[in-house]
Amino acid sequence: EEYEALDEATKEQVRRKMEQFNEQIAELLDRVRTMEREAREKTEELERWTLLFVVRRLIDGLRLKYANYPEILNYLEEVQENILQEREKFRPRPPVEPTGLRLDERASFVEYQVNVLVDNSATHGAPIVFEPNPTYTNLFGTIEREVRLGALVTDFTKVKAGSLLRANGGFLVVEALDVLRYPFVWDALKRTLETGEVRIEDVAAHYGLVSATGLRPEPIKVDVKVALIGSPLLHYLLYIYDEDFRKLFKVKADFDTQMDRTPENLAQYAYFLKSCCDREGLRHLDRSAVAAIIEYSSRLAEDQMKLSTRFGEISDIVREANYWAEQEGSLYIERAHIERAIEEKIFRSNRIEERIREMIARGDILVDVEGAVVGQINGLAVIHLGDYAFGKPSRITCQTFMGREGVINIERRARLSGSLHDKGVFILSGYLGARYAQDKPLSVAASLGFEQSYELVEGDSASAAELLALLSSLAGVPLKQNLAITGSINQKGQLQPIGGVNEKIEGFFYVCQAKGLTGDQGVVIPHQNVKNLMLRKEVVEAVREGRFHIYAVETVDEALELFTGLPAGERDENGQFPEGTVNYLVDKRLRELAREAKEAEEEEGGEQDGEEGTEARRARVRRRLRT
Repeated sequence: EEYEALDEATKEQVRRKMEQFNEQIAELLDRVRTMEREAREKTEELERWTLLFVVRRLIDGLRLKYANYPEILNYLEEVQENILQEREKFRPRPPVEPTGLRLDERASFVEYQVNVLVDNSATHGAPIVFEPNPTYTNLFGTIEREVRLGALVTDFTKVKAGSLLRANGGFLVVEALDVLRYPFVWDALKRTLETGEVRIEDVAAHYGLVSATGLRPEPIKVDVKVALIGSPLLHYLLYIYDEDFRKLFKVKADFDTQMDRTPENLAQYAYFLKSCCDREGLRHLDRSAVAAIIEYSSRLAEDQMKLSTRFGEISDIVREANYWAEQEGSLYIERAHIERAIEEKIFRSNRIEERIREMIARGDILVDVEGAVVGQINGLAVIHLGDYAFGKPSRITCQTFMGREGVINIERRARLSGSLHDKGVFILSGYLGARYAQDKPLSVAASLGFEQSYELVEGDSASAAELLALLSSLAGVPLKQNLAITGSINQKGQLQPIGGVNEKIEGFFYVCQAKGLTGDQGVVIPHQNVKNLMLRKEVVEAVREGRFHIYAVETVDEALELFTGLPAGERDENGQFPEGTVNYLVDKRLRELAREAKEAEEEEGGEQDGEEGTEARRARVRRRLRT
């Protein structure tokens, strides 16, 4: 109202002063804003330089340490710049969180963390990594995820290294069969070795099994030697059917299961036994126990001049022997404890062996250990039950008669004969023809068979026994049943070495023991197998005392003389065998069979000629009648 009461000149004067005042206020505000902006910029610059001073002191040391790594220097530069730009994160502020939720305070600083994939700072020399479970993630690494607010999230700190990265610069050892068993692993491993790069990625996303996107870490250079452990068969299959295998895995190390029994290796074996005891806190072995282990090792190797390198089985025996030594309160493991451990191991596995032995003793399975029978002999076989093998005597019989069929393998006719056993019978036939059919045709049929055999017969180690049974049947000379024989033969009549000789001898010994040792029982083996004899203690004692015998022979004739008690006989300058010898009787019988076969053929031919003549006369009569 007062302003309205003023005259126009006064009002105009007031308006001009107000405009001047507003202009001054606006100018003042602009100046204040400019000063505030300048102050803020100077404050920010001061904060930046202050923060840069602090950060640079920390990062410069890292720059000097990693001066030869340009990628790390670039990363440190980016970290420094990011800290300067995001300095507000470092100001203390009261937490503002939704009700009921508690966020990790470190979440906002996760980008400044370092994800150490592999730390070999405490490793001396090149790293050696054994991967017992080579799945894709265990071998190549993985990207882990965690649940936040009901969703799966991840970041670079969830990237985890696999065995290949942990072995970078060194060696990775894996089982070849396990690598082939797990999906995607074999192809990815070959790709890594070819490119020299490991890619840590989600295998499901890589093969298009899921469509979700995520982190894709850049490939990591690796220089690693991969050692595949496997059986020779697996190596041969991969070498033949996988072209990449022969390019990537060029060095082959074929480890033997045995080594020479030299003084140096014996000393090393003793050191191994000591280290085994030290490592597992077992009692130490005395001299007799070490000797018992050496004997057992040679038995595993099936050679008196070799030692087994199946150290796992040796260690098992030592552990069990330690238990028996502990039970007896002994300070050391002695020979008796080693022998007890071996006996207990056999006892846990020989149920079937004892059952078969019982059936033989009761007469359910027919095996004679006394007397003499024509065309019958005791052969020896080995039955394998995984971790245990034992010998089993088998009765082999032969019947001969006139015919052209030659040697008839009953097992083959019944489809119970393996290819190696068939080969042994064919070789037997070749020997028979070469020895006795040079001056006459071989007109004989002989049936050979394993009595009470209901499983596949494989191997040629029974060919010597089969030949003796055949010759006995032809000559009509009985074979001693107190003896058994094992060995393969060649077409020259020489016995050849076989496997499982210890188990075969022990198998017949225990049968003889169950039926009663007579002092004349024994086993005939090829002479080459003498070096393989590592028999059990009770068998060795029986042989030493003359209650059981082992005969080593070189030829069929030597074995024939042992089984028949007659000389085998050699051809004289006229090509004839001396009378009274087994070969003379065989040759004589073959001549008789050849003559009888010829006479039978002539009689059959005469009858056929007579029938043909009668039919011809009838045909002529019919033609005349038609004319």
